[in-house]
Amino acid sequence: MTSTGRPAAASGPGWRAAVDVCAVVLAAGEGTRLRPLTAHLPKALCPVGNVPLLDRALDRLAGLGLTGPERVAVNACYLGGQVVAHVGARAHLSVEPGDPLGTAGGLGKLRDWIAGRGVLVGNADAYLADPGAPPGPDVAALLDGWDGRSVRLLGQPADDPAAPGTFDGHRFVGFSLLPWRLVRDLPATFGDLVRAVWRPAEAAGALAVVPYPGTFYDTGTPADYLAANLHAAGPGGLVDPSATIDGPVTRSVIGAGAVVRGAVDRSVVWPGATVAAGERLSGVIRAGADLTVPAAG
Repeated sequence: MTSTGRPAAASGPGWRAAVDVCAVVLAAGEGTRLRPLTAHLPKALCPVGNVPLLDRALDRLAGLGLTGPERVAVNACYLGGQVVAHVGARAHLSVEPGDPLGTAGGLGKLRDWIAGRGVLVGNADAYLADPGAPPGPDVAALLDGWDGRSVRLLGQPADDPAAPGTFDGHRFVGFSLLPWRLVRDLPATFGDLVRAVWRPAEAAGALAVVPYPGTFYDTGTPADYLAANLHAAGPGGLVDPSATIDGPVTRSVIGAGAVVRGAVDRSVVWPGATVAAGERLSGVIRAGADLTVPAAG
C-alpha cells in the first residue's frame, strides 16, 4: 500500500498495472492422466525439452520481473516433498496436507501471503512458446494496463467457440489474473477457480480474455506431453550432452545421462533412462529401464 492507502502500482518487462501483483504457480496436482509416468514423479517436475515444467513456469514469471519468495509462491501436495526440494528458496512454498485443494482452495490457503495484492495464477503443466517473444514478455499483455478489478484469462480461439469450457469463444491456456477482492474470501477447502471466480466474474461482465499468439499444450495427456516435447526440441531434436547415444535418434528428446543403444524416433527418453540395443521406440515416452508409455491410446 502507498502512503495514501491506495494499492501500490507494479510493473515489469512489457507491462504496467495499477496495483501490486504477486504470482502463484499451481503444482499440487497428481497428474493422473499421465500415469504411470507420474507414479513416482509429480507432473510439475516432468521434463519438457529437458527442462522441468515447473522451471519453465518460474522462468516465465522471472521474465515478467516476478521472482523470489516475496513475489512468487508455489503450492505442493502430491509427492510434495519433491516439489519443495526442487523449488528451494526460489519461491514461497505452500504445502497442502492430504489431498490437493484444487485451484481455488490452493489460493485460499495462500490468502495471508497474497495479502491484498492482485495475483497472477499459472498452471505448472502449461507449455507455452511464442517465437515472437521470450518467456515472460510473451504473456505480458495479460498484466499490462490492468486496473486490479477485472479477471483476465490468457486464451486462444477455440475450434468450437460455443463449446463448454470456453470463455468468449476462447479456450483457457494456463494463466489467469485475479483481483484481491475475488481472492480474499476463498476458503482453504477444495474448489476450482472456474466455478468460484471465473464464471461469476463472466456473468457480472468483469472477465476479459487476452489472446495468446503462440503455441500451447496443457501436457496433461501422453499425447500432448509428447507434442510439447517435440515442439520444444524443434525439427532437429534435442539431445543432452551427457547422454550416451549408440543408436539412431531422430526428432526426439533425450535427457541427461540417458543411454540409447537402440533406435528412437519422435519420442522422449527421460534423464537416466535406457534404450537397449535392438529396441525401436517411436511415438512414446521412455522412463527408467523399461517403462514405455505410448502417446496414443
